[in-house]
Amino acid sequence: MDMRRFGLGGLVALALGMGILPACGDDDDDSEDDGQVVVDAGTDAGGNLDAGRDGGTTPTTDAGGNPAGDAGSAQTIVATAVADGRFTTLAKALTDTNLVATLQGAGPFTVFAPTDAAFQALGQATLGALTTEQLRTILLYHVIPGELPSTALKSGPVKTASELTAFVNVSGSGVKVNDSNVTTANVDASNGVIHVIDKVLLPPNIVQAAQLAGGFSTLLSAATRAGLADTLAAPNANVTVFAPTDAAFAALPTGTVEGLSNTQLANVLRYHVVSGRVLSTALTAGPVPTLLTGQNVTVSLTGGPKINDANVTAADIATTNGVIHVIDKVLLPSTP
Repeated sequence: MDMRRFGLGGLVALALGMGILPACGDDDDDSEDDGQVVVDAGTDAGGNLDAGRDGGTTPTTDAGGNPAGDAGSAQTIVATAVADGRFTTLAKALTDTNLVATLQGAGPFTVFAPTDAAFQALGQATLGALTTEQLRTILLYHVIPGELPSTALKSGPVKTASELTAFVNVSGSGVKVNDSNVTTANVDASNGVIHVIDKVLLPPNIVQAAQLAGGFSTLLSAATRAGLADTLAAPNANVTVFAPTDAAFAALPTGTVEGLSNTQLANVLRYHVVSGRVLSTALTAGPVPTLLTGQNVTVSLTGGPKINDANVTAADIATTNGVIHVIDKVLLPSTP
């Protein structure tokens, strides 16, 4: 399998078939008016959406024309996005999925907001094919509980309001979330902050998450050679993967992996996979059956989770079809 085909097209296909997770927030008070977002704190007496700041005057903007303001003048995330003018598709999607009231709540929230151009690049056909619950999950995937200005963003996995994991990459060239660039940072709102992005974020499966996280090229190559990449990318996989890093593979004696047949390599990889979505809070000490028939791994919780003699260095990377726990050693079954 060519791993390169898990780009935007693969993510879109995944979004169409992914399971739906519980949403957060109480949305009973959401409302809509002919498809337009109704912003309680951001409308004038006539209900106009582009009013509400400074008594209905034009919103304060920075030098780039972006909404700005201090804590006393800023409106909610929804009102700020509507006033900005670049997020009409996002605003309508929030209305269609009953998430307006959620993002008008106290929060605080950090929202990675795709522009109209980002939604246009995704395609109306793709958007139209999504169910309301699928679209809701995608929108919540753009929200992080808590307020994270650009100075607080760090490279690594981050849990979103959809309970699925996104990946932030902070470098000298800017900030990326998954494969999307932050084009405008720190748009202030009364209940959080908006970072503008140039692509719609679509939740990844296990293979895509490993690609986005980085540091798993050896594992991904091994999965491809062993014919297991498609299995780990399947929408209904429902597995937990103990994923060794590139450094873990590099620590093996030279030729250990290279000397295995494809069948033996597949068995080694199956030894890293258990059935079901097992979060770290659900790990229990003792033997756990793997997908390698007749072979168990041993979980130890003393001094932090361990799988056999490997430490779990990052836990609970939640994807659409399972969970990844990062480990620092390759697990070797008794009989590959």
